[in-house]
This record gives sequence, C-alpha cells and structure tokens, in this order.
Amino acid sequence: MRNSWYLVLLISSLFVLNCQQDQNRKSQDYSTWRSYQGGADRNQYSTLSEITLDNVTQLKIAWTYDSPDYGQMQMNPIIIDTILYGVTSRLRAIALHAGTGKELWKFGDSLKLGGSTSRGVSYWEKGEDKRILYTAGAHLFALNALTGQIIESFGDNGKVNLNSGLGESAKDKFVISNTPGTVYKDIIVMPIRLPEDVGAVPGNIMAFNVVTGNLEWVFNTIPHPDEEGIETWEDQNSYTNPLIGAGNNWSGMSLDEERGIIYIPTGSASPDFYGGVRKGDNLYTDCLLALDAKTGKRIWHFQLVHHDLWDRDMPAPPNLITVTRDGKKIPALSQSTKQGYVYVFNRITGDPLFDIEEVPVPASTLYGEEGSKTQPIPVKPKPFARQSTELTDDDISPYAENREDFLKLLKESDKRLYAPPSLNPMILFPGLDGAAEWGGTAADPEEGIIYVNSQEAPWVIQMKENDTTASNLPLGQQTYMQYCVTCHQKDRKGMVQSGFPSLIDVKTRKSKAEVSQLIKTGKGMMTGFPQIPEDEKAALMHFLFDEPDTIIPQSPNKIYPLPYKYAGYKRFVDSKGRPAISPPWGTMHAIDLNSGDFIWSVVLGETPELKVQGYPQTGCENYGGPVVTKNGLLFIGATKDGYFRAFNKFTGKLLWEYKLPAAAFATPAMYEVNGKQFIAIACGGEKLGTPIGNKIVAFALE
Repeated sequence: MRNSWYLVLLISSLFVLNCQQDQNRKSQDYSTWRSYQGGADRNQYSTLSEITLDNVTQLKIAWTYDSPDYGQMQMNPIIIDTILYGVTSRLRAIALHAGTGKELWKFGDSLKLGGSTSRGVSYWEKGEDKRILYTAGAHLFALNALTGQIIESFGDNGKVNLNSGLGESAKDKFVISNTPGTVYKDIIVMPIRLPEDVGAVPGNIMAFNVVTGNLEWVFNTIPHPDEEGIETWEDQNSYTNPLIGAGNNWSGMSLDEERGIIYIPTGSASPDFYGGVRKGDNLYTDCLLALDAKTGKRIWHFQLVHHDLWDRDMPAPPNLITVTRDGKKIPALSQSTKQGYVYVFNRITGDPLFDIEEVPVPASTLYGEEGSKTQPIPVKPKPFARQSTELTDDDISPYAENREDFLKLLKESDKRLYAPPSLNPMILFPGLDGAAEWGGTAADPEEGIIYVNSQEAPWVIQMKENDTTASNLPLGQQTYMQYCVTCHQKDRKGMVQSGFPSLIDVKTRKSKAEVSQLIKTGKGMMTGFPQIPEDEKAALMHFLFDEPDTIIPQSPNKIYPLPYKYAGYKRFVDSKGRPAISPPWGTMHAIDLNSGDFIWSVVLGETPELKVQGYPQTGCENYGGPVVTKNGLLFIGATKDGYFRAFNKFTGKLLWEYKLPAAAFATPAMYEVNGKQFIAIACGGEKLGTPIGNKIVAFALE
C-alpha cells in the first residue's frame, strides 16, 4: 500500500464533505447505500429513480473491477460518497472509485488468509475520523477509510480478537465473522460464526468500542445461572459444558436507530441434530432478540424454534418496516426463515401481528433426546416454499436418471413437519440451506411489502450410533473420525454432490502446507479447527497423506462423546447435482405484510442444459438477495445459472437479464455518483460447482 500525502489528498477529494453527515444519519435515507444491505433496517431498498421500468433494458456495463483474488465473493458493497468498499474472496478489504471502478487501496496482502468468505464491511465516522471496520479470520480490523492504513490505536495495534468476549475457553477455538457488524453511535455489535458440533463455545453477542476496540457489553445467548432464560436449560451450567455451545448470531442484525434498539436473530445451540446433552427449550437460541443497543439489555425476545434439532438458524437480519392495521401505522419487524415462514411483530413491544400457533410435533426415538412437544408456526403468511409434508411421488424430479432410487428413498423417509432426526432417513424440506438464506429479504418499508427469493432443495437427515471401537485406531485416524468424518465420510470418499470432496487423493491435489492451512481456517461450509493439538494435527496429516502413523492413544472413546453422530450433510440431488424433486428449484415472491397475502410468485433462474432441450423453466438454486426500488424495479443475481435479472416489482414480470462473467452469489448495491445511478454486484462464482471468477461489475444507463 502506498503511503503519501498525495494519496491522502486524492482520496479526500473524492468525498463530498457535508457538515451534517455523521454516523447517526437515519436509515430512512434510501438514496444511499452506506451500510450492509443498504441501511441499518436491512431493507435492500432504494429511492433512486434514473433507472426505470421503461429504460431498464438499456442498462450497460459501466465498469468492471478485476479482483486480485479468484473465488466466491458474497459481499454486498457499501458506498460512502464516491468510494465503494468491499472484500475480496481472500478477505482483502478494497476501496474503489464508485464511478469508475479504479482501485484506490487494498488491505490484507500480508494476512494470507482465505477459506471463509466475507459479506462486506462497516463504516463509522466522527468529524475527520472515518473508519472501515472489517473482519478477517478471528480479528476485527479498523482501517482509515481514506488510505486503507490500519489504525493502530484501535485494539491491539489495529485489531481486536473476536474470541476476547467469549471467555477463557474460547481462546484457541474457531471464531470468525462472515457478516459486517452493526454500528450504533460509537459501538459496533459483531456477528460471529462458530462450529455447529461438540466443542463450540457459547455464541455471546458482543459490542466493541469503534474508537478504542474495548469490549463494551456482552449478552449471553446461553444464560448464566442468575440470568433470565436459565429455566429453559435442564443443566443450569450449560454455558460451561464443553459439549454445548453456539446460539450465536452469524447472519447480521438490524437497527432501529431512532429508538436505539438492535434486533438480533440467533442460531441453534450446538451440537446440531442431537440435543440429549442440552435438554430444554434452550433460550436464547433460535430467537429474535430485541436489545438496548447502548447497553445490551434485553427488551423482548421471541423463540422461533424450540430445542432446535434441524439447524434452523435465522439466516438473515429481520426487515424493519411499517405496516397498516385498522388504519393505524405500526412499526413492524419481519423475519424470513429457512423453513419458508415469515414472522411479523410489532418491533417495539414484540407482539405478533399475525397469530402464531404452538403446533404439536413428533417425539424423538433417540435415547436421551427430549425434543419440544410443540413448535411456533405463523398462521399467516403461508410458507413461501414447499414443505416436506406436501411431497408425493409426483414431486420426484422427472429429469433424475435414477428416479426409482429417489422414489424408494422418499417412501422410506420421514416427511412430517419437524420430525426429529433418527436412525432412519428423514427429508428436510426446505433443506439445511433454507428457503430464505443469508442474501436477505428486500422490503418496501413504507408499503409493508417484502420480496424474498427461495430455494427449493431438500436434504436428507439421518443419525448413526457412535462407533466406540474407533478408540483403538491410530491417532491420525482417530482425529479424522472426530473432526472430518461427518462431511468426508469414513471411507474418505466425501459427498461430492453435496459439496464435500473426496480426500482419498488429496496428496495429489494439495500440498501439506495447503491442507494444514485449511484445517486451521476452514473453507466454505467447513469450519476451521485451530484447537486441534499439534500432535493430533501431525497425525491427521500422516493419515491424509497415507504415511505411517503408529501412535494409539490410551483414552477410551476419544472419537465422539455422544451416543449418536450425524451421518453426513447429504443433499437430495440427482447424478447431475440437480435437486431430485420436481421444479421449480428457485422462486421469488412478493408478500403484503399488511394483509399477509401473496401479491405474486415467479420462478427464478434456469437450468441451461434443460432449457436448450425445450423443457419448461425450472428455476435454480440461489444464494444472494434482491434489491428493490421505490419506482418499481427488483434486481437480483444469486442464481446458479449466472444471470443478473430485473423484474417488475408490481407484477413479477421479467424485464431484463444479463449473463455475468461468473455467477453472483451476492446481493447487489445501488447508489449514485454525480447524479448517475449505478447497481454493482460481485461475481466470484465457485459455489455449487460453477466456474470461478474475480470481478465486480457495475451497471448504469449510457
């Protein structure tokens, strides 16, 4: 990075300084994109109007930025005046001229990080002090927004370790953040990602001072004995139990800046799929939390899944909107979920705006498991994705070459709503990646209408009894069985169609240094394992590279401390990697939350090899969210087929589409520079086996 007064003056000249600009700018300024997902209310909404229903077909590429790193970019850029900020696939922070795409600075060359993805950065300013806050690995960095230089007065020489607010037991554990923090005045509240099996630490909500890096407050999502919510845990010391953890927010938060309330959706407790060690409803996991943003004190909460056994994390921040009831305007909040439900609340009181019924659900057959007898399900709106209970033989894909195998599996599988995992297969539909996902739901905040894209891809859930005989294996194989077997399987063949590669020939594809780094940092769905002791890690490397390993530990049943283990992350896909249910495999919906009724639903995306054969539109899997405009447009990338599309938001009619250089598994950003409207999106591909890319592309009218 260059360091000169010339560079400082050059970038300073790009800012349109305004004495009224400060961090407390209300999120209702929808002509800017100064925060993740457009604003603190996370509505992915814009009032810019140069691009219209009539001229959207005239959009052209205005500029393209070639990132130094190839691979999946999930980031949603932010734009501060004339500078666009984002993160590359290898976690370098970048600043570009928002009108030309010219690189102004980048940070992170020396970090040599990778593996995970980042969904963007946060911005804070006070007077001349302008900061970019972003995460790489386990650290939150503070950078000078003008130069990209690290601000050494923040934390420990410019960075804060995210483990620091999680207790002593978290010191060497895997903790990262994929999602930008939420800034309120002089604090930033951080999402964190944790493992989802035995060994995860409790997922506390942490707020740091943006100037000093000091920890300001902590909210315990697994309550301590003297805290409210502890009555929902049979073990009053669950927060210290090494088998129990998570309940973290990984998907981001929404903020009512005027009222100083931060809304935090949390994930499931760990371990996933078997909760015999965490009996009870497990507050405050799978909750919507409303906290005082200044102090972290709880205002209200609502648990959307009791004693989660299905990894039903809340996948994106809630939308802060206004709905009308009986002629009265109500400040509301809507949360879209993996199950395809939309929960709507008065965001001040926490009262549901549509009835939520506690519906009886099946009991578990696994020894020691005590699931909840009911689950809270909204009466309206109806689910925006098909449900497992609806599946019949007619719902098996007509395009699957091995269709008879799927018909047999469907017949043998449990399809009941919230059927608990067992030794027999069950169909989880919507799947583990949900109907709604991390790309977020767009909303017209004044009209009370949301726009949500959905995946229609089931997964197969099955448990297996723990193999206690493995304690006699060599150390490397034991370590593999403890950390790797769920995804890569006992035979090391992986589950390629589900995105987990074979490790049989890893020595021909990766160096030892590369594999060692992956074990530490993780990649994609794989979390890192920095806590593995060096002798176990060395033995694991011997095992993976087919080298002699003669050490046999003495501790019995070291492999896994629970009676059951998840049999593996298995997608319900055919031999071509397509969902094995009938289309559509991707959809888009407009839902009026004043009434709870659907306005329209359309198929989202194509399967090119089926389209050329003349088959009807199938839709496709999608990761990333939409942007909606006041004047009637909806833009979305997200789809596996690699297109960027514009729809009429009033009717759902497709107006325009453009084939991107690589699939855009990201949410776009809309902004203007010198009166010209742009919409930019990151195109990294790679996910779902798509071609790899490295570009950020911005569109505008000529």
